[in-house]
Parts: sequence; C-alpha cells; structure tokens
Amino acid sequence: MNPFSSGTRLRDMIRAIRACKTAAEERAVIRKECASIRAAVSDNDNDYRHRNLAKLMFIHMLGYPTHFGQMECLKLIAAPGFPEKRIGYLGLMLLLDERQEVLMLVTNSLKQDLNHANQYIVGLALCALGNICSAEMARDLAPEVERLLQFRDPNIRKKAALCSIRIVKKVPDLAENFVNPVASLLKEKHHGVLLTGIQLCIELCNHSEEALEYFRKKCTEGLVKVLKDVVNSSYAPEYDISGIADPFLHIRLLHLLRVLGHGDADASDSMNDILAQVATKTESNKNAGNAILYECVETIMSIEDISGLRVLAINILGRFLSNRDNNIRYVALNMLMKAVSVDDQAVQRHRTTILECVKDSDASIRKRALELIYLLVNESNVKALTKELIDYLQVSDQDFKGDLTAKICSIVEKLSPDKIWYIDQMLKVLFEAGNHVKDEVWHALIVVITNASNLHGYTVRLLYKAIQKSADQETLVRVAVWCIGEYGDMLVNNIGMLNLEDPITVTENDAVDVVETAIKHHSSDLTTRAMCLIALLKLSSRFPSCSQRIKDIVTQSKGSLLLELQQRSIEFDSIIEKHQNIRSALVERMPVLDEATFSGRKAGSILAAAVSTSLNSVNGVSTSAAAPLVDLLDLGADEPATAAPTSSGGNFLQDLLDVGTSPFPSQSGTTQAQKNGTDVLLDLLSIGSPPPENSSSAPDILSLSQDNKISVSPLDSLSSATAPSVQASSTAMMDLLDGFDPSPPPTKDNGTAYPPIVAFESSSLRLMFNFSKQSGSPQVTEIVANFTNKSSNVYTNFIFQAAVPKFLQLHLEPASSNTLPGNGNESITQKLRVTNSQHGKKSMVMRIRISYKLNNKDVLEEGQISNFPRDL
Repeated sequence: MNPFSSGTRLRDMIRAIRACKTAAEERAVIRKECASIRAAVSDNDNDYRHRNLAKLMFIHMLGYPTHFGQMECLKLIAAPGFPEKRIGYLGLMLLLDERQEVLMLVTNSLKQDLNHANQYIVGLALCALGNICSAEMARDLAPEVERLLQFRDPNIRKKAALCSIRIVKKVPDLAENFVNPVASLLKEKHHGVLLTGIQLCIELCNHSEEALEYFRKKCTEGLVKVLKDVVNSSYAPEYDISGIADPFLHIRLLHLLRVLGHGDADASDSMNDILAQVATKTESNKNAGNAILYECVETIMSIEDISGLRVLAINILGRFLSNRDNNIRYVALNMLMKAVSVDDQAVQRHRTTILECVKDSDASIRKRALELIYLLVNESNVKALTKELIDYLQVSDQDFKGDLTAKICSIVEKLSPDKIWYIDQMLKVLFEAGNHVKDEVWHALIVVITNASNLHGYTVRLLYKAIQKSADQETLVRVAVWCIGEYGDMLVNNIGMLNLEDPITVTENDAVDVVETAIKHHSSDLTTRAMCLIALLKLSSRFPSCSQRIKDIVTQSKGSLLLELQQRSIEFDSIIEKHQNIRSALVERMPVLDEATFSGRKAGSILAAAVSTSLNSVNGVSTSAAAPLVDLLDLGADEPATAAPTSSGGNFLQDLLDVGTSPFPSQSGTTQAQKNGTDVLLDLLSIGSPPPENSSSAPDILSLSQDNKISVSPLDSLSSATAPSVQASSTAMMDLLDGFDPSPPPTKDNGTAYPPIVAFESSSLRLMFNFSKQSGSPQVTEIVANFTNKSSNVYTNFIFQAAVPKFLQLHLEPASSNTLPGNGNESITQKLRVTNSQHGKKSMVMRIRISYKLNNKDVLEEGQISNFPRDL
C-alpha cells in the first residue's frame, strides 16, 4: 500500500513524521500527506473521511495549514452515526473558531443534534457549542440549551450549564432567560451539576443586576445550607481530596457567597456563621485546606461583615505568612495589602512577620512585603520600621537595593518627626546605598539642610566622617562636597556643636583633601566633578591660606577631555587669580530655600515631564524636564522655559548648586523678575540686577552653547564679544568684573505679522494658527494654536501632537488646559516654535494628531497642514 494514500492509518503517518531527522524531511512528509488528503477530498472519499480528518487534526497541531479540510468537518457532523459525528465535532473545535464564516453552515446541524434522541450526540453538540459559539449562534441556539438544563441525565445538564456560560458571555442580553433554570440547578445533589450551576450563577450575577438581586433574595439561604452540608459531610471516597470533601465545591460556593454578600448587609449577615465555621474547622496542613481558607478570607474581606470575623480572617493570613510554601505567603501578602484599608490595626499585629518577609530569599515575596510595610508605616511606628529597613539595607541583595532605598526615602520624607532625624536617616541611606538614590531625593535633602540653620555644623561634620568611610557612593559624595563647600568653615572651627556630638579636629587642608580626592576618584562622573570645582571655588574664599593649593587643583582640569570641566576650570582659575576683590561676594553662603516652594515645583516638574514625554514622542524635540543633571551642568538645549508655573520645577535646585541654565519669564502678579540663566556668576549669589525680561537669550558664559556653538569668556577678554546678542547678555557680568558701563537692553521687536489661518477643521473641532516672527531670526516662527469646540459636548484629556519633516525643528509648550468646553465658550491655546533650516527654499508642512475623550470614549482626529504662508 502507498504509505501516503488516504487509506494510511493515523499511527503510520505519526510514525513517519517522528522518523524524520530534519525539518525539511518533516515538511516533505506533511506535504505528501496533505496532497493525498486533498485528492481524497476532491474524490469525495466517504470511506476514509474520518481517518483523513484525524490526520488533519494532527497536522494542525504541528502548526501546518489545514484550512482545506474545514468542509470535511461539516460533512462528518452531518453524518448520522456517532463515530463520524465525534470526529467531525472534534475537528470543528480544533480547526475552526468563531471568526470563520464556514461556521455559520453548521448551525442547523447543531440544532438538530441538540434535539437528538441519543444523549451522547447531544453531549457532542453541547461541547462543540460551548467551545466555538459565536454571538449569532448563541441567539439561534439559546432556547435548546435552556431546555437541556432540565434534561434527565446529569452529564447533559452539566454540559448545558457550561455551554450557557459561553452564551451569556457572548450575548449578555440573554442572561434573564437562564435565571429560573439556574435556581433549580443550585438545589442539585450531583456535585458536577452543582459546580457548573454555581459557575453559571456567578456569570449571570456579573452580567445582570436583576439576576444578582433575584439570587440574593431566593438562593442565599439555600446556598448557606448547601455549604454547611458540605462542611459537615462524612467521608465520601469519590469526592475526598486530602481528607477534605470536595474542596472545589467549597471554593465555588464561597465565591458565589462573596458575590451575593458584597454590598448587601442582610445577605452578609446570613452567611456569617458558616464563614466562621469554615475558617475555624478547615485544616491548614494540606494545600486543599489552604485553598479553602484563602477563599474564605477573601469572602470575609469582601462582604459587609463585623470586625470580629475580619480579625479572624487576618489572623489566618498571618498563619499563611509562616508557611514554607512561597505561593501561600505571596497570596497572603496580596490579601493583606487589600485588608490594610479595611482594618489597619489587625494587620499591624503581624508587622514583625511581614518584616521578616522583606528579608526573604524569594524576590517576589520581598517586593510585595516591602510594599505592604510601606502601607503600614505611620507616625507611631516610623522610627522602628525605618531602623529595621535601614539595617536590612546593609545586607540586602544589589538587585533589591533600588526598590528598598526608594521606599525608605519616601517613608522618611513623608513621616519624619523632625529635621535632625530626617537628616540622620537620609545620610544612613546615602552611606549604605547612595548609588541607588534618585536625584530628586538628594536634591530635597540639600533643601532641608539649607533650612536647618542650627544643624549646618552637625550635618557637615557627619558628612565629613561618612565620606571618609564610603567614598564610592556617588550621591553621598555630591551632598558631602556641596556641604563642605558651603559650610567648610563650620567644619574646621567646630561651629554649631550639639550635645550628642563628639568634637573632631579637621584642618583646612583636611577639608580640601576630601574635595580633591572626590574630583580625582576614578568613578566620579561629570556632575560630581563639576560640583567639586564649585566647592573648591568657595573654599578658596573661606580658606585664604589654601588658596594657592586650591588654584593648583582647579588648574589640573584645564586639560580635561570634558569641555564642561575644562571651561569651568579656566574660568574659576581666572576668578581665583585675577578677581580676588569680588570672589568673597560671588561665593558667599546660599540663601535659605523655601521647602514648600521646592515641593510644589518638584511635583510640577513631574507633571511637566509627563506632558513633555507625550509630546516629544511625536516630534522628538525640546528638553525633557526629567533630566535635572543635564540641566544642572548647563548641557541642555538653550530653550526658554514655558510660562506655566509647573515647568520651572526642575530648575529650582540649579540656584542651590550654583549653576544657571535657562531664563524663566516672570509670572503675572509677581513683584520680582526671574534671573536670566546667562548671568551665571550673578546667579550664584543673586547679586546685581537681573536683565530685562525682553532681552534676548544668549549662551551661558560658564558652559558651551548648544545653539550657537560659541565659547565666551568674559573674565579674560571682555571686550572681544563676537556677536551683539552675546554682548547684550554679558553686559551685567562685564559691569560687575571690570566696571564697563552696561549697554541699554535691546527693545523687543515683534517682527512681521502674518494673517491667521484655519489649520484644521472638522464637524466638531476648529484649529486656528496665529504667526509671529522676531527680527533677526527669519528661520524661527512663533505659532499660537487656538482650539475651539464647535459641539455642545465637553472634551476631556485633550492632547495635541505634531510631527514635522527633518528640515524643520518643532518645540511644543504645554497647553493652557486639557479640558475643552462645548459651544465655543472657551478655547485652549498652545504655543509652538518652528525652526526652518531651509528657510526660503522649502515651505513648512506639518502632520497633526488631536486626541480627547468624549463621554469616556477615546476620539482621535488626524490631518496635514499645508496652507502655511510661503515666506515662513
């Protein structure tokens, strides 16, 4: 016989496939077999149709296409005999799904088989319908399935209940048809039928409020009685698992009681006794018992219950935490996190056990336990828990230090009772895991230190001792270097000693040694070295006797490959050598920074970063507010900040760290103008008058300008300014250092005006563009976008995005609002700045995308703008 004829047995084909040594051989066997099956299909071979379909199912499971055999399934289903129908329905469930159009042809066969006299054929039809039922089939065949819920044979009732679950999921409107039949299933004695009936009841409650209320009134008492009978039942071999009678039925009953009791006091009250009985009588030394206890706890925490039963449930979870099985401990921690909001005091009793879980060897349990501890911390236990966490930080895995450090810092920041405790704990964290501390954390620490004037000496001495032992922690080095630069004289002279301190002897050279070691350390990055140079500049004024040594250290960075350090070194060396008369004024102590203002700006910068990220995902320009280190070192783009108050949050610490980057326009109603980012040395001590608000932005004199690529050194060659814009920006510094008369600030020129255009308009939205240019910058166009809602609905979560070709650069500022009222009552405005590198050669073009929510549904509108004025 031909080994690939349609008469080949399935086992022979499987043996031939398994004998293949390469994938190519297997494909060849499959290809020949499929060709044989296609020939048999074409010849309408009835004798071997069932065998060919069995082969196709095996080929399908191997991942090869078998769509050509779909009609064979329908032919076998239409056959009168049970063996053919069995293969046909199995092939139907494997080879087809509800998305296949061929499936519509089988509806009539299914209806006939659901009414068949042979109960085994009825069972086949129910299995197939429960697996591949579509919405159309559900509507057509629901009456037959509903009728079969009352069938005499329990296996058919069970399959009909499972099939009904899929019907209800596909067509929730049919749920009411199954309510009454299900109520009778809940009284069944057969456990299989009862299990499926309970599952169908849960599905109906999830899809229909009317069904939920019906079952609460009619079935709650009966379900409680069923559960009581199961709990108190004697040994039954057919249902026994680990000495527990049918734990699956236990769990399903508890789940249904949870659904019925949630939000209903009467139903909850009727199930209190049985829940207490399950919680106390179930053994916890077997996995089946633990599963029942967990479901019981979840039910107790979900229903409207008295506190005594909740305490019992939380104590069960506490026992779970002592279990050796990691899965049981993990689910217990998850449930305790939910229980904290319900009964915090009961969970607090297990705090010690939870703390031990933080030290567990399993990473998932450690992380979940840490999140739970974070929820448990309050004013009364913050000191004890923080001490435990910091002690564990010393021995924790490197992979876990990041999460642990973040939680400790958050706890200390939120719940610190006083500043000295805050500083002590934060310095311990920096000492143990400074490389895992985020930038905003040590920024906030420095702000707190500046506000604690009575702790300046204590803090700088503590940091001096810490950096001697842990010079590898980058963040600790930065904070220590900053404090030594600010309060080095207090360190040397033991000023501000507290009673709890022991006096230490530190010379001026010792303080300089710390900074020198930090700047030369192999692991120090650009930020740390830049801060070291600034600290040395300050110490040159505070320690006149070490001025020459400091000058030598600063000079060593003149040959650095990092231009930022090279430029700072040259300028600071010039200050130390040539401008000693003004050096003390330039580096006098920083003013106290307002903590509330910093916290508000910090929160605002996070929001601004999120907005910037969403906008830049389209156009890829503008500096993200989430990069404070880049801004700190003047390495960011020289873009002016937006007028929104929140956008200035990321620059608050720049004044603290003696670096200015970008000018901030003043807000309406304020009495003090913001400082210009170009006057860095003025910014160091906030001396001198700030330049007028309308003066043009110029490169930072202490950093490389990214826009103009010009290095300006006003300390050495003040009269050799290369451009009028640089001259205008540097006049205040020139006046400060060499007495030059300041040139009058340039007046603001609004440039050429252009008529507005309708950039985009739909049936519900209109977008207008208003243009302006500044004289001297013909390639830069300022655009004000106005969005108007033409409909009567309110649009929320309004986001505007834009993309431009490569020859254009686009900068988007935050919108004035994210809510657009209806009927054109108000509009949203948003500013755009477009730089055309091919000005005069190529016209501007822009793709836009506008997204918003209308009645909690996401709406997206897109378009292209090509009607820009030509001379833009």
